[in-house]
Amino acid sequence: MNVSGVLVVVPKAETDAIVEALGALPGVEVHHTHPETGRIVVTLEAESISDEVEGLRRIKALPEVVLAEMVYHYFEEDNGILESIAREGGDGDGAGPVPSALDD
Repeated sequence: MNVSGVLVVVPKAETDAIVEALGALPGVEVHHTHPETGRIVVTLEAESISDEVEGLRRIKALPEVVLAEMVYHYFEEDNGILESIAREGGDGDGAGPVPSALDD
């Protein structure tokens, strides 16, 4: 499970409409709104990191959203990412290959 805190900024006049639209998105929960500044704080939950990135893209694609940035991220192990690192030459401990620039 992946959980992110996201700050969303919208025009002041659009705050209520965007709060409603955000609440309709899967995995999104609105926690705080500040109508005077158009700032909205939400959490985004997703099963994988790629699903989480897609959720952030959906937030950014809402009409009138000026800014949507992830300000906090928590994740459990994502087996898909760990497996891809191992396929790319990692040593199996999840650390992945060391870039040659760091070998010195």
